[in-house]
Amino acid sequence: MTEAKVQPPKRPLLAVIFLSPNEPRLRAGWRLLAQTFAMFIIAIPFSLLAIISMLAMEAQWLLLVSEVVELIVLTASIFLARRFLDRRSIASLGLKLDGRVGKDILAGIGITFTMMAMVFATMSAAGWLTFEGFAWETEPITQVLGGTFTFLFVFILVGWNEELLSRGYHLQTIASGINLFWGLMLSSAVFGILHLSNPGATWVSTAGIFLAGLFLAYGYLRTGQLWLSIGLHIGWNFFEGVVFGFPVSGLNIYPLTRIQVQGPQVWTGGAFGPEAGLVILPAMLIGASLIFLYTRNRRAVKFGPTEIRLTSGG
Repeated sequence: MTEAKVQPPKRPLLAVIFLSPNEPRLRAGWRLLAQTFAMFIIAIPFSLLAIISMLAMEAQWLLLVSEVVELIVLTASIFLARRFLDRRSIASLGLKLDGRVGKDILAGIGITFTMMAMVFATMSAAGWLTFEGFAWETEPITQVLGGTFTFLFVFILVGWNEELLSRGYHLQTIASGINLFWGLMLSSAVFGILHLSNPGATWVSTAGIFLAGLFLAYGYLRTGQLWLSIGLHIGWNFFEGVVFGFPVSGLNIYPLTRIQVQGPQVWTGGAFGPEAGLVILPAMLIGASLIFLYTRNRRAVKFGPTEIRLTSGG
C-alpha cells in the first residue's frame, strides 16, 4: 500500500495577499508601500519647517536645505522599515561598518573622476564645448572655496540619500520579493522617474538616468555593500558639476571650470547634462571596468528566492 501524501494546510486568503510565504512578515510590495507612506508622514513637519526657513534664504542654500530634509526623512523611514517591516538589521542593507568603508567611498569617487574627465576630453576633442576659464580667475578665493565645499557637502548628502533609497531599500526589497533582475530594472526605472521633475528632463534624460541607476547598482552587486555606490554617486555629481562645469541632471551647479556646450544634444545631453547624452555611455563602460578591477577579489551579490546571497566574485 502506498501512503497518502500529506497536503500542507491552505493559507487564509488575507495571509496569501499580505504575508510572505516564507516568513512572518509583509510581502515585498506592501513593505515598499509602507515605507513610502512613512516617508511622506515623516516629511510633513520637516517640509513645513524647511519651506518657512527657505523664504528667508538665498538661492544657493535651497538645495542644501532640501537635501538635509531628505536625509532625515529617507534615513528615518528606511531604518524603521528595515527594522520593523523587513525584520533585518540596518547593516544588512549594505551598511556594514568596517575597514573597507572609506576605501570603497574613495574608490567610487576616483572612478567617477576618470569617467567625467573622459567625457570632458571627448567633448573637447569633438569641438562640442568651449573652455572659458576657471572660477578663481574672476572670483575671490573665499567665494570659490565656499561654493566648492558647499556643493561637495550637498553631493555627499545626495549620494547617501539616493543610494539608500534606490540601491538600498528599493532594489533589495523588490529583489527579495521577485528576483534580482526585476529588482535592478524596477529600482532603476523609479530612479529615472524621480528625476523627471528636474529642469529640462525628457524621456531621453529619463532613459539616461535609468542606465546610470544600473551603473550605480553594479557597485553594490560587486561588493554586497552600498559604500562603493555612494562614492560613485558623490563623485559623479561633484566632478560633473563642480569640477568640469556640466549641468547635473538639469541643475546648474557652482562650476570651477567655466565652459559653454554647443554640440549636438543627442551626444552632449544639452541643458540636462551628459546623463542625457550618448557621450556618457563609453564613460560608464570604462567606469564599470574599473569597478570590476577594484572588486576582483571581493564577493558579488546574488539573490536566492527570498534573500540576498553572497558568492565568490570574479
